[in-house]
Amino acid sequence: MSAGTEAAAGRGRGGPVGVALVGAGVISGQYLRTLAAFPDVRVIAVADLDVERARAVAGEHGVPVAGDLATVLAVPEVELVVNLTVPAAHAQVATAALRAGKHVYGEKPIAPTAGEAEKLLAEASERGLLVGNAPDTFLGAGLQSALRALRAGHIGEPVAATTVVQSLGPESWHPDPAFFYQPGAGPLFDLGPYYLTSLVALFGGVSRVAATAATARARRVVGSGPRAGEEFPVDVPTHVSALLTFDSGVRATSTFSFDSAHRRIQFEVVGTEGTLAVPDPNTFDGPLRLRANGSEEWRDLPVDGRTDGRGLGVLDLARAVRGGSAPRASGSLALHVLHTMAAIGESAGRGAFTDLPPRPAPPAPVGTDWDPCAATLGRE
Repeated sequence: MSAGTEAAAGRGRGGPVGVALVGAGVISGQYLRTLAAFPDVRVIAVADLDVERARAVAGEHGVPVAGDLATVLAVPEVELVVNLTVPAAHAQVATAALRAGKHVYGEKPIAPTAGEAEKLLAEASERGLLVGNAPDTFLGAGLQSALRALRAGHIGEPVAATTVVQSLGPESWHPDPAFFYQPGAGPLFDLGPYYLTSLVALFGGVSRVAATAATARARRVVGSGPRAGEEFPVDVPTHVSALLTFDSGVRATSTFSFDSAHRRIQFEVVGTEGTLAVPDPNTFDGPLRLRANGSEEWRDLPVDGRTDGRGLGVLDLARAVRGGSAPRASGSLALHVLHTMAAIGESAGRGAFTDLPPRPAPPAPVGTDWDPCAATLGRE
């Protein structure tokens, strides 16, 4: 029996799904803290190119196994790999995990290019394995409450959305920020997935885009940590503006920038009867506000759902593994978001509208009774 067939057969097993984290960088702590509260998953191993860092992180969080990638992939109890490596390594690490018979949940983007992502999903399908991908923030209370507000008709028929995320970039706080300015990152690929995934969850797939892009500075400087003061090159656009058309007919204007001294986060949906101020899609909570046509004031709407943090998508994937269902934060959703970002880049380069390939259905909504902290998978 092949490794992939063995993993597919494992969907009928009971008990928590064994998880390994690959990549022990800054974000790994967020995942480890969140996953520790979910009885349907059990973190067994942590891997990193720097094995000593993997051991330190594993020790801090009480994870029994630490080592390099090969070490954790060889652990039979590991069924699902959470890929937290840098974007350039996403496809390589995910492919190795699939070939070891493991399901994969990756950080965004799913791969540096759409071609690599398509090969990854094809291999997973051939092996009977599931792929999920960040961001999972749209599973949280804020965005799910926004979706319920739209479906309840609070602003009438949605017409258009405006999203803006801008700052001077991550080099002021991140100790090793150069990868944010390499292909597969930049403000579009680093921040874009939060906004684009949320827009797709609200309005369905993106059918067409137009965009412009610019790079403000050819080099940047590390602002904190042991490498403070070091310069590094900028190899991607650092200010991107896009127009998006959705299958539902809604339009959106989106700006992603690492060039603004004025930090700003905006996500508003205009409808025939009012405007909805949607929460920051890089968070799991509110506030959610409504301003009706003719009103001079905003009013708060209720925000109900989960605010656990990064790892909700891993839990959703783990339950899908056991149940044989499709995860909400799926590989196909991540591929569509990647196609959208690639189309934005292509449009900016050509100076013309770019059409997208066929789109997946938007992810299923999350009920207010969804409980990641419940033990639903029984015992091994």
